[in-house]
Amino acid sequence: MIFFLIVGVLLAAFFASVKELVAATTVIFFTLFILFMMNRVRKNIKDTEILLKVASAGTDKLADISSDAVLTYDNNFRITGFNRVSETLFNIKKEDIVGKIISPALIGDERYSVITQVIFPSLSPSVVKKSDPGEYPQVADIDFMEPELHLTTRTERILKNEIPVGFIKSIENRTREVELIHSKSEFITVAAHQLRTPLTAVHWTFETLEKSVTGPDKELIDNGLEVSVKLLKIVSDLLDASKIESGKFGYEFKEIDTVAFIDDILRNANLLAKQFGVAVYFDRPSEPVKITADPNKLGLALSNIIDNGIKYNVKNGNVTVKIEKMADKPFVTLTIKDTGIGIPKNDLKKLFSKFYRGENVVKEQTDGTGLGLYIAKNIIVRHGGTITADSVIGRGSIFTVTLPTDASLIPPSETTIE
Repeated sequence: MIFFLIVGVLLAAFFASVKELVAATTVIFFTLFILFMMNRVRKNIKDTEILLKVASAGTDKLADISSDAVLTYDNNFRITGFNRVSETLFNIKKEDIVGKIISPALIGDERYSVITQVIFPSLSPSVVKKSDPGEYPQVADIDFMEPELHLTTRTERILKNEIPVGFIKSIENRTREVELIHSKSEFITVAAHQLRTPLTAVHWTFETLEKSVTGPDKELIDNGLEVSVKLLKIVSDLLDASKIESGKFGYEFKEIDTVAFIDDILRNANLLAKQFGVAVYFDRPSEPVKITADPNKLGLALSNIIDNGIKYNVKNGNVTVKIEKMADKPFVTLTIKDTGIGIPKNDLKKLFSKFYRGENVVKEQTDGTGLGLYIAKNIIVRHGGTITADSVIGRGSIFTVTLPTDASLIPPSETTIE
């Protein structure tokens, strides 16, 4: 009796609003995260002004201008300025560091190891450059594991009579922000895991009943089975997104034949296409094209895109998948074209964002997490590829995916694309 009561509550929750299920597990952390991000945007706008002010005001004004760690050094990497926040961040007194030349050799000195890697980011265990070479300010995210430290550095030149005489570097400590993101991901993971076990039991129960129940109760059982499948998909998406954020999605790469690979995906997609009255076509390449990929993960990414093309299509519409090998580059292009409802121009920029669903999409299908394309993009980028979308309202959409045919172009580790 209690079991079926739980089933009823779950079904009622789903029909009330699928989004509430997602929102309930994220609203607290998401609110805090927004506050952090708003503060960070304000800081980003202000940081360049701070650097320029410091450069013109002199190093003795460092402590009065910025709440971030700020240091200056000359062309020989001799420290000339070091504010109070820098003393706290690096655990080094100003009088012990000003006048000292920082060289790569100091990375082995525990006291100066972190500041050496901040001044020479290429020595750090993890660095993501946010600006082009030669462009100022130079911006980079630097991450340390022991001790755990997440920093964003902004480096600007100090000019005297238009001649560079040194550099000024501001260092924003993002450690609390990163910890908040990790906490949110862990919370979602635990919540999703706790939901998956009872939902699997609910699904199994409906699946068993569906085979044996007949008569007027059959429709109720069929509806329950359909809902349980959708709920399990939501939980699965939450878990996948959480693993991607933590860099623990896990990939197993091997060589695959793209034609046979797409054939398998479309074989499954045809089942969904029949439900929606949509035709699926495959425009095959003239010759075999092989790539290195994780077939399960890449299959998930492409299935998300193809399934969307089917679900948000028109009656008697179609979805066409085409593979082409680039003539002058070591890449293959996969285009997924549909004749569906289309995507508003303003939505295209947010299309691959987490939890985002366009207004016209919500009207067509009220259920959904808005995680499918976010997951798809991260998987494709992990394969060394790119994904773009173009669309016309009422005419359909075209998703273009590029993937390398050269395995050396695949990134060595997982990164998260927000």
